Formats: sequence, structure tokens, C-alpha cells
Amino acid sequence: MVGIEAMNVFAGTSCIDVSKLAQHRGLDMSRFENLLMKEKSVALPYEDPITFAVNAAKPLIDALSPEEKDRIEMVITCTESAFDFGKSMSTYCHDLLGLNRNCRLFEMKNACYSGVAGLQMAVNFVLSQVSPGAKALVIATDVSRFMVEEGGEALSADWSFAEPSGGSGAVAMLVSDRPHVFQIDPGANGYYGYEVMDTCRPSADTDAGDTDLSLLSYLNCCENAYLEYQKRVDGAHFGKTFGYIAYHTPFGGMVKGAHRNMMRKLAKAKPAEIEADFQRRVTPGLTHCQRVGNIMGATAALSLASTIYHGDFETPGRIGVFSYGSGCCSEFFSGIARKEGQERLRSLGIAERLDRRRELSMSEYDELLERSRALKFGTRNMEPDVEFVADARRTLGQPTLFLKQIKEFHREYEWVS
Repeated sequence: MVGIEAMNVFAGTSCIDVSKLAQHRGLDMSRFENLLMKEKSVALPYEDPITFAVNAAKPLIDALSPEEKDRIEMVITCTESAFDFGKSMSTYCHDLLGLNRNCRLFEMKNACYSGVAGLQMAVNFVLSQVSPGAKALVIATDVSRFMVEEGGEALSADWSFAEPSGGSGAVAMLVSDRPHVFQIDPGANGYYGYEVMDTCRPSADTDAGDTDLSLLSYLNCCENAYLEYQKRVDGAHFGKTFGYIAYHTPFGGMVKGAHRNMMRKLAKAKPAEIEADFQRRVTPGLTHCQRVGNIMGATAALSLASTIYHGDFETPGRIGVFSYGSGCCSEFFSGIARKEGQERLRSLGIAERLDRRRELSMSEYDELLERSRALKFGTRNMEPDVEFVADARRTLGQPTLFLKQIKEFHREYEWVS
């Protein structure tokens, strides 16, 4: 057996109401409703991909015995928000979590696919049995940025409807041969990828893309990744095999369109049947995503966590998972969730932490966007303003890691109770 022994979500200490943001930006509210979004997490000046990652992973590590902790032999960070071209963020995470030095440390990138790429790397490490009983820690962590890239017509950074959906957060997954939370179906994978310029980060602190092309690529990959899965798994049926389906969720409306397309083509379902199926099998996976936003490499894992958290697993159920990363690569895979795993996940209080986040006003949010320029890629020396929304630093009611300073490129962190 192999899969996720434990997992946790950390979505920062502050958020904004995206309906208020849409009104603040003067967006067409009839179009905005199609996003199916409620809130999104935002990164404060003293939060970065490391703080999100370590805050997600620490409860999992603290729950291990010293002997179990020492069996973590691989730490993989999965991100498109790295702040160094060479040094992996996994080294910071490894140090701050106090892990054994006999450990592989590295980072993976392929837009929003990175988290599932890291998960599958860890799964195959465990399955290989080259180190029986070893565990791998996979942390997908990303921070959204909204800064305009000047010039050019094909790609635009003026994504007025992307800003409400782009979030910040991390999902940590401990992968082992004791899959308490999610037991992977070995070999049940369909992957599909090709070169397409739908979205990119043309410089370290900017996003750009073609939203229409991105939607088409997502739909194309969803269908073809599943068809490849179906070839490899005898008897697989999109409408019947999976109790739930967890989709990579840029925003809920995009997932609804993809699911409608899949059900119409592959299950020959009628509109009323598709709507009922969406509500039953897909909406549990959207619940956390609607409150956090698109956290890129971590979003498919966030949807999986939300599905396990909110689904009905009185009897074990199979979940199909679809991951898409722009540029592009995609994968459809599956596994089994049980009541035990749901109870373990719920015990971490993910929903309660989302409730405790500090909601920013629109004036605070606009000021935050200006302040984020101080934390650009390659920052050499900087001390973040800890007085900005200072009450957010203690809003979760538990020790939380924050960025203390950057000194000669090296980042230093502190725990705040």
C-alpha cells in the first residue's frame, strides 16, 4: 500500500471577501457570480511561501514519534513562487521542521501541476522499496502576485477576473506505506501534456496569460488525461467509478464547465443529471477552494483535502483527482478515502483556521499590493513591517511562523504565539 499518511492545509492569517473586491474593482457582478468564489487568502508582508509551507507541515511532523520523524528521507517543495534560481525552498522547510539530515531535498516546478508531480514522485519512491518504511514529505506552496507585464498583445497581465480567484496557501502531504488519509491506486494514472503558451511567469514577480486559451487547454487535458486513465484501468467509467472527483480549481465556475463537458461526452448525461452529479460528487472538493482561492501547485491537493473533509465516507469511497498545470501537463489518478482518514483530517481544524483569518478591508488590501513590491524576487536585505495588520499575527490562536528578515539574501524566520 502507498498514499497519504497525513495531510494539512494552511491558508495564511488573512483573507478578503472576493465579492467586495469585485465591487471595489467595478467588475460585472453577473459575470463574477460565475466564478463561484467566496473568499481568498492573501499573503501579508511577513508571509512567504516558506511560512505557508512550514505552517502546513508542522502539525504533521509534531504528531510523529522521534523514530517516525527520522524516517522522512525526502522533502519535496512544489511551487511556482520560489525566490531563488538555485537554492530549493525544501532546505528552509527541512531546517525549520528539524528533520534528519540523511534526506533528499529538492524542488519541482510545472505551474499548477507541481504538487501532483511531487506527490507521484514520493509515491514511486515508497513503492520502489529501496528504503523500506521510509516516508516523503511533499509540500505544495504558492503565493499569488498581480503586477502588470508591459507590452505585447497575445499575453496580458490585466486579468480582472483572475485577481478575485488567485490565492495563497500550502498543502503538506506525508507519503508512506501507511496511507491513513488517502490510499493511492498504484498504476491508475493517465497523464497528458504538450507545449502551449496559455499562462506563464515571464519574470520572477509577474504573471501573464491568455485566459481563453487556458480554459481550452484545461478542458482538452481533462478529457485526454482521463481517457488515458481509462485505457489503463479496466472497467473505468467516468460517471460510476468515482464516488467523488477532485479537480484542480482555478475557480469553481471553470470546474463546473469542465465537469459538464466530461459528463456530456463520457457519460452521455443530460443537463439535469449533470447538475445533480456536480452537486453530489464535485462540490465537496470546491468548499475549501472557494474560501482560499487558486493556490497553483497546491490546488489539486486542496481540492482533494476538501473532498475528504466534506464527503461521506461511512463506507470507503474512491476519489478521482485531476491536476492541470499551464504550459502544460496534466494527470488523472485515483485512490480510496475512508472514515478514519476523514477523522484525522478534521482533527487538524482546517475549517476552523479558515474562519479565524483576519478579513482585510479594501483599503488595507490595496496598501498590501503596494507593500508587496518590497519583497521582490532577489531581495537582498529587508525587514518586513510587523505593524501592518499586526493583529493578524496572532489571529489563529496558535504558534505561527513568520518572516523575520532577509539578511544578505538569507531568509530568517520566527515563531509568534
